[in-house]
Amino acid sequence: MIFGRSERGKPPVEPVTLKILVAGGFGAGKTTLVGAVSEIKPLRTEELLTEAGRPVDDTSGVEGKNTTTVAMDFGRITLREDLVLYLFGTPGQDRFWFLWDELATGALGAVVLADTRRLEDSFAAVDYFERRSIPFLVGVNCFDGAARYPSQSVRAALDLDPSVPLVLCDARDRESVKEVLIGVVQHAMAYAADRRAAVTT
Repeated sequence: MIFGRSERGKPPVEPVTLKILVAGGFGAGKTTLVGAVSEIKPLRTEELLTEAGRPVDDTSGVEGKNTTTVAMDFGRITLREDLVLYLFGTPGQDRFWFLWDELATGALGAVVLADTRRLEDSFAAVDYFERRSIPFLVGVNCFDGAARYPSQSVRAALDLDPSVPLVLCDARDRESVKEVLIGVVQHAMAYAADRRAAVTT
């Protein structure tokens, strides 16, 4: 940069910043997703699972998991020169859901990360965003060794509205996660445009 201008002589671009939530059940891969795509070292609030928590922490299907997010994960990704996403991963356990309202304030949209081994854990997140009219996309995290189901079967199991996008993804893979985030931004913008059109007609 020279005198506040780029090398091409163009003025510096002031990027639009958007807030996206990453929600879903315990062990669905939210922390992994944020870490896979963040261009900064992600802020994580993970703590070790303890014996005291065993009665309330259901680890069936994710027996290898030994940590849990207790507040949020935070990351940032620049999708274009003029578009930056701030990612906020929500805690997955119900005893931390009181944090969701604070995290959801000002959010453009959300990703509900689903694990087919514990699909019922996604119901609360789907219900949360539907009730608050926050546009969301469902990303089915394809875990190694987990059964694969047709998208329509997962959509039916989650009782999703036909307008809600559902995509298969790998929360460990940066390019896969980028496609998910692009999808939720596009869906949220279309959702906002539809609502504006409904108000003016």
